[in-house]
Amino acid sequence: MPHILIVDDELSMRECLKILFEKDGYEVSVAEDAATALKITEKEDINIVLSDIRMPGMNGLELLAELKHRSPELPVIMITAFASPDDAVLAMKHGAFDYITKPFKVDEIKEVIRTAVKRSPDRTEQKKPRNTTFSRMIGESAEMVKIFDLIKRIAPTPANVLIYGESGTGKELVAQAIHDHSKVSANPFVPITCSSIPETLLESELFGHIKGSFTGAVADKAGLFQQADSGTAFLDEIGEIPSLIQTKLLRVLQEREFMPVGSTRIQQVNVRIIAATNRILEEEIMAGNFREDLYYRLAVVPIRVPPLRERKGDVPLLVDHFLKKYSKLFGKEVQKISSYGLEVLMDYNFPGNVRELENIIERGVALESSSIILPESLILSRREKSSSEKALFVAAMDEAELFERGIEDILTSLETRMIQYAMEKADGSKMQAAKLLKLSFRSLRYKTKKFDLD
Repeated sequence: MPHILIVDDELSMRECLKILFEKDGYEVSVAEDAATALKITEKEDINIVLSDIRMPGMNGLELLAELKHRSPELPVIMITAFASPDDAVLAMKHGAFDYITKPFKVDEIKEVIRTAVKRSPDRTEQKKPRNTTFSRMIGESAEMVKIFDLIKRIAPTPANVLIYGESGTGKELVAQAIHDHSKVSANPFVPITCSSIPETLLESELFGHIKGSFTGAVADKAGLFQQADSGTAFLDEIGEIPSLIQTKLLRVLQEREFMPVGSTRIQQVNVRIIAATNRILEEEIMAGNFREDLYYRLAVVPIRVPPLRERKGDVPLLVDHFLKKYSKLFGKEVQKISSYGLEVLMDYNFPGNVRELENIIERGVALESSSIILPESLILSRREKSSSEKALFVAAMDEAELFERGIEDILTSLETRMIQYAMEKADGSKMQAAKLLKLSFRSLRYKTKKFDLD
């Protein structure tokens, strides 16, 4: 069971909390001051620290700073009988997992500890090196581990690959990884986004052209397949190509040959083709927009890249990677994200996937003036996801309100009404209301305080 260290100068509080958590099966150590607490952490594997702020000698905030310096991933929860906004801000800036004021409810502190346990580092696992990166991709979720394994198995073969997934999931990174682990990794990897090129120019971009073949063709030009000869051609957004070019692409796949625009000479090519799409090509085939024979030639090995909402366990790893990237780029010392800020991200569905998360962290680093990203520096998308959500929004306001009030005011009002309704349905139980709203207990508690609903 996780090992909790309780630090408080009051004997009664130490004994009360020790009994409380030992009944739940936790291993518990106690310390009457910060100096004793630091000695205990040196000798024992502590998973969570619960510390008072006001103590003689080194206070709780100083202890917090020292603990986070020694073990940045260790969850430290601060408790105090003297609620102070300044203390709360300082605690969160120094990396506290949470901040609790006395008197607190038993259920509340138990829930905070349970949440901290999920985030606490396993000391035995920490000693084992984890491989969380693979050819510039980051992840340790089961979904990404399967993709890494599949890439290792198919990369040495010449099989064509079709990568499908939502925008922003990293399909090009998967294609690059396949090339990097292939037998032709020393040869060119040439990407092209089919949807970004006008239909009139796409044929020339793919197959090249000869001088004088059309207005503006002042010289011979090598196309994608010539440039990628003996290497890999990556066709992104393959579902966007018109039917005529689909036919010519099929010939490249079947015969390994093509003709540049305006030429009568057939050119041979030895190229591996990796394609990607965010469309469901089976539906495009049914609609007559995509050739079935081309689909089966492309999808010799299909790979689905999951959206970020299906691999939330990778969010902390990605956040850490982007924090380091943009802190270095912007010349800042932003080292981490606050525990609540991370929880906000863990509760978010990321319609833009990894690309959106990167943008969120980039903005957060740019906006933040301290060493830790606080929730107010995180700007999340509020775009409507479905007609049902739109209907809910409009139903919550009359038409006059929608246009007379600012959008932030309207969203706050809607959020407040939803919380009040959930609390009524749950007979005042925050735990049950949080489940109804699909929020964590801590998120709901934060919102009830924010909107003065307690």
